[in-house]
Amino acid sequence: MARPLPQPLRTYRVGGSVRDELLGRTPGDRDWVVVGATPEILIASGFRPVGRDFPVVLHPETREEHALARTERKQGRGYRGFEFFASPEVTLEQDLARRDLTINAMARDESGALIDPYGGARDLEARVLRHVSPAFAEDPLRVLRVARFAARFQDFSVAPETQRLMRALVAAGELAELSHERVWQELARGLMEGRPSRMLAVLRDCGALAQVLPEVDALYGVPQPPLPHPEIDTGVHVALALDFAAARGFDLPVRYAVLGHDLGKAATSSEAWPRHIGHEAAGARLVDRMSARLHVPAECRDIARLTAKQHANVARATELRPATLLDLLQSADALRRPDRLDALRAACACDRNSRPGHAGDGDRPGEWLARALAVVRGVDAGAVARAAAPERIEAAVRGARLAALRRFRQNALSTSARTG
Repeated sequence: MARPLPQPLRTYRVGGSVRDELLGRTPGDRDWVVVGATPEILIASGFRPVGRDFPVVLHPETREEHALARTERKQGRGYRGFEFFASPEVTLEQDLARRDLTINAMARDESGALIDPYGGARDLEARVLRHVSPAFAEDPLRVLRVARFAARFQDFSVAPETQRLMRALVAAGELAELSHERVWQELARGLMEGRPSRMLAVLRDCGALAQVLPEVDALYGVPQPPLPHPEIDTGVHVALALDFAAARGFDLPVRYAVLGHDLGKAATSSEAWPRHIGHEAAGARLVDRMSARLHVPAECRDIARLTAKQHANVARATELRPATLLDLLQSADALRRPDRLDALRAACACDRNSRPGHAGDGDRPGEWLARALAVVRGVDAGAVARAAAPERIEAAVRGARLAALRRFRQNALSTSARTG
């Protein structure tokens, strides 16, 4: 059984759970800071150590992480260039001072009293994202964190002085010191927030979007035909589509696919604008480049590539010839993995329905694809293969599927003519 912590140790709940509690949100994981202790004291009290770089321990009963109060000092470039100092002499206020934003630099003591040395509650009330101290500029990852918080707290603005620090960090080239894995981690979390377009807007405002997502940044200012795209600007269109995906709770692969679906429009000739002939193939290549650079998970990469390459075909699915329709289904590997077609449908619905005035259009192209897939899967490929010569099996199976799709299309057209 764990022995009680000796005095004058003090334990404080800090960070996001305090912030969310004050906002009336359900707090997530709780973070704790212990003041006046050493690792040896905590371990002797039953805590279990975790990690190697900094003394973090697990509570013997709740299993929640507790960290010793610490300060930090910049020793080099990038987010890795820090030296941490933890000792019983470090105060709670010193520990909170190293945090990024005032709204994340609050604590509650054992009695539940709020400790707010940097005005976090005031900034919550004012709906402002504000840095705690000039040390904010020592960690370039905080640029991405602020953008992510802007996507979560949709009615919060970034304080002007914080914007200036973010621009200075970007201008100094500090973002180049971030590992691609950390960049992707923050971007992925931002994409999963309630309004991802705000992350893009904040990153673009400080110049960071051009550095971390140059393929997306290049879309702003690229015009589209006004009839299908009343929003005109391709970057604005992608931002609207992302928020549409968020409002419908789609998962990360779908949201990443939405982010990348129109990248090819920045690669088309400006002489042909607002038309973008061939942007699908160019977009698939740019998705691959962006995904490789950020070390994006394979599922996200594959759905994004598929969406970039096929979204125009999906939009006109009801008009496709049977051969093109079958090729689309096979490119999605839909016969083996129908969930991939579901993801493609979802991303393409965000593309179409996020346009101003189109939110209630439904998913007729996607429904057509689902019906077509059912038709193709209804073909007994085994029976067709057994009846064909070995060298003709592949062609025979494809022919049978095409014949089924022709009948499906003809029946649908006949039905439409009778009811129209």
